Amino acid sequence: MKKRWLYLIGMLMILLLAGCGTKSQEEIVESLNAKVEALKGYKLNAKMTLTMGSENQSYDVEIWHNKPDFYRVHMKNAERNQSQMILKNTEGVYVLTPALNKSFKFQSDWPKNSSQPYLYESLVEDILKDSSAKLTETEDHYVFETKTRYQYNKMLPIQEITFNKKDLTPVSVKVMDQDRNEMLAVEFSKAEFDSKFDEGSFDLQRNMTSAQIEVPVSTTEQNETNDFNVLIPLAELQGTSLVDEQEVETDNGKRVILTYEGEKSFTLIQEKVEVINTASMSSTFVNGDPVDLGFTIGALTGNTLQWTANGVEYMLASNDLTQEEMVMLAQSVQAAPEK
Repeated sequence: MKKRWLYLIGMLMILLLAGCGTKSQEEIVESLNAKVEALKGYKLNAKMTLTMGSENQSYDVEIWHNKPDFYRVHMKNAERNQSQMILKNTEGVYVLTPALNKSFKFQSDWPKNSSQPYLYESLVEDILKDSSAKLTETEDHYVFETKTRYQYNKMLPIQEITFNKKDLTPVSVKVMDQDRNEMLAVEFSKAEFDSKFDEGSFDLQRNMTSAQIEVPVSTTEQNETNDFNVLIPLAELQGTSLVDEQEVETDNGKRVILTYEGEKSFTLIQEKVEVINTASMSSTFVNGDPVDLGFTIGALTGNTLQWTANGVEYMLASNDLTQEEMVMLAQSVQAAPEK
């Protein structure tokens, strides 16, 4: 009789332990989705590192989201004195460049149209959209390997997303190329869910002003010379080559026009940025999308891509290139050697 009781107790313990075992992948995904649905907003802090060109580039990223559609993503690089912000409010989607007192306003459904490695709900959406997502567990973390949903960059098809087991907060994201080389990494240092925001948290002028306190508007004294190094794309398109380079004098210095001809013809224009030193900012409307180029945020329309880097304004224009090819070329310009 005693042996029978011991046997029954042992079987009961096994059943209890089985009930307390690890969750299935489906249950974990459901928990992540439920957390997103329940969230009213959040504040995240992260470090984003890009492996592009000859050296890594790192940015501190501060992310605010207030449901349903308010966003503020502030990217800063203290060493380069660079700062840019993506802002979404009731008036639209903006990309702010505080040091230049300029902004782009977009007719865009950002951030819903693509993977966003620093937005919590976008990471969860990537997992939900990938029926072949793989889960690996460690003692403290859930690690998902999924496909990315980048609209304009198919060269980065794989990502590894890590969540904290205890509270499902994001820990890191690693985005890889087809050979599984890590090209972009996001390391989250702080996550505050159900954050409170005041009425002006996503106001355009208020955010431009506050960002300019950190990175002041460039002055004439800071930009005494309008000269700059002409850069060329490192990425190559078969059957396309540089055939002409023209330098045109402008009121702001020089404008350089590079003409590439072949199967995929395009034009690349470069000139020193004209800083608007006025109380009100300069805003340009774009019927397109903001595109993260890694080192800066560009404005992509049907056949043009504009961006600013190191005080130089660039425009890539083509009737032959796909938008993915334009993004690829633009990303390679920042690492190009001096001509």
